[in-house]
Parts: sequence; C-alpha cells; structure tokens
Amino acid sequence: ESEAKQLKETLSILTRFKGMPQFEWMEEMLIRIESAFNLKGSTNIIVGFEHNQYLKGLNHFTEIFNSIQYKRVLKIEYKGFKQIKSTQVIFHPYFLKQYNSRWFLFGYNEDFNSISNLALDRIVGLKAISKKYQENNAINFEEYFDDVVGVTVSETAKPIKIQLEIVKSLWPYIESKPIHGSQRIISKKQTNVIIELEVQINYELITTIFAYGEGVKVLQPEEVRVGIMNKAKALLNNYL
Repeated sequence: ESEAKQLKETLSILTRFKGMPQFEWMEEMLIRIESAFNLKGSTNIIVGFEHNQYLKGLNHFTEIFNSIQYKRVLKIEYKGFKQIKSTQVIFHPYFLKQYNSRWFLFGYNEDFNSISNLALDRIVGLKAISKKYQENNAINFEEYFDDVVGVTVSETAKPIKIQLEIVKSLWPYIESKPIHGSQRIISKKQTNVIIELEVQINYELITTIFAYGEGVKVLQPEEVRVGIMNKAKALLNNYL
C-alpha cells in the first residue's frame, strides 16, 4: 500500500510533463503504469510547473536537442522581432536555456563568427545540413550566465556594481528571491534597504528592475538610472 501511494504521487508529478518537447514517450509510459497497477484516475495534480504550451517554436525543440547531442550543423530560417523578412543562418548548436518561459538556443553563428543566441519562438524552420560541426571548446555554459540577469551575454562587457534602493514593503520578496546571485545588502533603514549587484548591463536587467515599479530606485550607475527613467517616461506618455 505504501509503495502504491508513492507511485501515485510520482505519477502526479510526471503528468505535468505530458505534451512538453522531449517527453513524447511519457504519454505511453503513464498509460502502461496506470493500467498495470490499476491507478487510472487516481492521480491528483499537486505540482504546477511554469510552462506555456502555446509558445511558438516548441515543435523545433526535439530536433535542436538531438542536433546538439549528435553534433549536427543546422541551417535555420530566423525572423527576429525587428526583422521584416526572415534570414538564413548556419548555426552550430551547443546549448538550450529557458528564461522567463521562453527557450533560447546558444551556439556558433557563422554569419557573426561568434556565439549567438536565437529565441526558439522566432525560428521559422530548420534542417540539418552536411557540414563539419565546430566543437565548443571555449565556453562552459554552467558558468556562462554567472554575470548576467537573463540570457543576453556580452563577450566584452565587464560586470559593474549597481546600487538599488528597495522600499521596505518590497524587500521581503527581493530578499527571498534575489535579482541576481551577487546581490548583497549595503544598508538597512526604517523605510528602505540598499543593495548592490555586480552584473553586466543588458535588456533583461533593465526590464527586471523596471518591473518592480516604484518599489525600486536605481542609485547608480547613471547609465542604468537613465535607462529606467526613459522607460518610465515612455510608459507615462502612453497615458497622457
């Protein structure tokens, strides 16, 4: 009885992966287990994972995953947000990363002769081509994102110190869910907490800070202050 209970709990978690890329085999396995142990209809969902089943590009996930694993070069038809027409990219895929419910592919881009990232939801189509695969001998992706918030990494930019003033009511949330791993407290007062981050400045950092609204104030550097201020002005103009 105790083993049956554990199996039911395991199945309740596994069912959350049904329909996700690379988990097509899950459907048949769950049916077989439920049938063999007479567990049909007995699993209640108790865990909810963040997953947008309507996100474009997930149909490419399995082929990209296999191309990384078996070292295949891809010809990708890609249409960025600001592009009017799609373009062809010869891409040597290395790594898949999820951020903010979207998937990004990292690899060597022959057009730029450097590492690039492509959003899966902007990929129009792709196919493997017969070309020598360029191995990834330079980047450790376990450390590649250490200096950034999000997925936009500059090969040349250095992380800089950023000071933020957090209102007291918002601090428990940011304390329990740090903006970045480098987050440390500079000072605590009755009305606010001042923290410091050491990161590269990128789009995701600016939008993350901006999302906290009036609860966060950038103290320095000026570049980040101006970036947030300009976004705030543009938002205000939408309502004038």
